[in-house]
Amino acid sequence: MSPQKLRELFAAKVDRRRLLDTAERLVAVPSPTGQAGAAADCLAELLRADGFAVERPIAGHAASPAVVARYSSGRPGRTLEFDGHLDTVHLPFAPPRVVGANLTGSGASDMKGGVACAVEALRALRDAGQPAAGDILFVAHDLHEAPWGLGEQLNQLITDGVHGDAVLIPEPLCDRLPIAGRGSGTWKVAFRRAGPPVHEVMRPTDEPSVIAAGARFIAELGALSAELAAKQHPLAGSETVFVGQIHSGEIYNQYPQECWVEGTRRWIPGGDPAAVEEAFRELVQRVAREARVTADIEWRTIRGAFALELNQPLVETFQTAYSEQNGAPLVTGPKAFVDDGNSFWSLAGVPAITHGPRAGGQHTVNEWVDIDDMVRVAQLYAMIAAMYCL
Repeated sequence: MSPQKLRELFAAKVDRRRLLDTAERLVAVPSPTGQAGAAADCLAELLRADGFAVERPIAGHAASPAVVARYSSGRPGRTLEFDGHLDTVHLPFAPPRVVGANLTGSGASDMKGGVACAVEALRALRDAGQPAAGDILFVAHDLHEAPWGLGEQLNQLITDGVHGDAVLIPEPLCDRLPIAGRGSGTWKVAFRRAGPPVHEVMRPTDEPSVIAAGARFIAELGALSAELAAKQHPLAGSETVFVGQIHSGEIYNQYPQECWVEGTRRWIPGGDPAAVEEAFRELVQRVAREARVTADIEWRTIRGAFALELNQPLVETFQTAYSEQNGAPLVTGPKAFVDDGNSFWSLAGVPAITHGPRAGGQHTVNEWVDIDDMVRVAQLYAMIAAMYCL
């Protein structure tokens, strides 16, 4: 079928009321990261009620097994995956409400509205007898939002081979087609001395200073930041190290036993997360030796870097479908944040496009998603699947 015929077909098959009902039902179930089991159960029941066979792989997180549904044309072809997370950041729960043109509530934006779009696209494909070849894989999971999760469940699914040939991720990004993004890690370093708490005037003259160690460390990070600025990617930007917090002491005239510093480290496509972490640890230990203190390091790799080639079949198909729906291709650009697309690319070399409905309020108690744009995304996903899977 031509792109025009597919656009007309899925404009008729995507059901706005059914889509909104799905989103409302998902938002209505609280699902803070690590505790998304009830939301996963709700989604699995919705899919089963629609006639889809559902698998529930544990993937390292028994508290909330993932939700996996497969829809096959019965003929050989590519497999396109719709992937989304069900967990939300740990903030007070807000129930779903329709306010004007928007659906509000916890996770409405990030990203239960997007998950509902993918579910509706799956239904529309089934109802239309599409795709003519290949398969659709739908996956939803927990443990996405840092610092409570680091993508462990999805990483296990990818490692276990539960992934498509390409992936669409309905995170709330719709103003560009992201084709490059940095990887990121968080770190926390605690410098400590061995002596007991002591008044400043009673401390031994040769007692090491944890605050001096912290200051030296921050100065070293300043030098590293200047060095990293030279590592540039034309779209993703430069590598960075960032200090967001420094804390020490209990009162103004007690000689502190600990000083901790916390921040982030980001690297461009092609960077090795293991090498980035090793170099950071070596820097911390050198500062600790020179300051005569000890150092504890907490390092968390959030996601690897990400890149997409413009001649990827998924990218070409996306732009064809988007142009048919919207009159012109979507502009390309960077992805400022890290998401699950980084994991697919860095762990398995699988191309992934992040594109979801217009939304806002991510990581706040005021999340919202545009209902009409949810309809647009569901139609777009169905069009892309029908063209890509052949």
